[in-house]
Amino acid sequence: MLYKPKYTATDEIISLIAQIAARVDVLTIQSGMEQNPKLRRLNRLRSIHSSLAIENNTLSLEQITALFEGKKVLAPPQDICEAQNAFEVYDRLFGFDPYDYMDLLAAHKILMKDLVQVSGRYRSGSIGVVRGNEVVHVAPSADNVSGLMADLLKWTKETTAHPLIKSCVFHYEFEIIHPFPDGNGRMGRMWQTLLLYQWKEIFAWIPVETIVYERQQEYYTALGRSNDADDCTEFLRFMLQAIWDTLETYAMNEQAQSIPIDTLSILYRYSIDIQSPQSDKMASIISFLEENKKVTSSEAAALLGISTVWASKILRKMVEEGLVNKIGKNRYTYYVLKN
Repeated sequence: MLYKPKYTATDEIISLIAQIAARVDVLTIQSGMEQNPKLRRLNRLRSIHSSLAIENNTLSLEQITALFEGKKVLAPPQDICEAQNAFEVYDRLFGFDPYDYMDLLAAHKILMKDLVQVSGRYRSGSIGVVRGNEVVHVAPSADNVSGLMADLLKWTKETTAHPLIKSCVFHYEFEIIHPFPDGNGRMGRMWQTLLLYQWKEIFAWIPVETIVYERQQEYYTALGRSNDADDCTEFLRFMLQAIWDTLETYAMNEQAQSIPIDTLSILYRYSIDIQSPQSDKMASIISFLEENKKVTSSEAAALLGISTVWASKILRKMVEEGLVNKIGKNRYTYYVLKN
């Protein structure tokens, strides 16, 4: 192969690969994803929400879930179209061949349908990446895109590099080439998820989109530093560290295995830390409020089977975290969900 992307497999990178590989094997054995379609669906919706939110889509996770369930949502038409396209492409994602440029174009056509004038084709004009008022990257000439993508896909298919390395390198090189007029960020993250899935299927449920969403500024910084150095080692290190941190979080959430799916859904929707010892109680109170509109400390205590003093502490914590509003004073106090 004549084409060879620039990166260095440092000791830190090699160590991260070994740690990730070992953790993935353990999680694959322990994971209940394959037997839990509701949890798989929830993670899929979270990945779609994450990928769209990175691109400034305004839909909340609740709105995306409602759209998925066929409900009407009041939101900008473009945001709704982006979500509906994402549903369709993610339904087909793991049937695509990550090394086939025709599949890459087909995925882009679905993802950007009705959003751009031309989808499913490489760009025909110049393009730059702008953040704020600054042009941070000028992509290669459109005349070179087809050849560059052919080289990248060929390298990705034939390289003997570890799947973790090749997926991260593909992601970086794809963003540098910027082969499409729009949708490059979504496509790059999604295609790395596909490459990782072909290595270990657990990456269908721990997608790159969610990993990046939680570290957006660091992600763009790593891209910029690697671009400035004309070497993707920094981006590779960042992505591997982010993947490792995410896997560690999943491994620490052993208690999630015993949490009912409805409770888990509430924890995700309201961004409640699943590791918090009070998370299940908060979810129970939220579930009650969704049905009954308001709750008092004594009602919460009866619901949870704990003392009124303890229930009051949990409710105060929920107020501090912006989950509920406190209404009234003293014995006339009650709590409602925060709008």
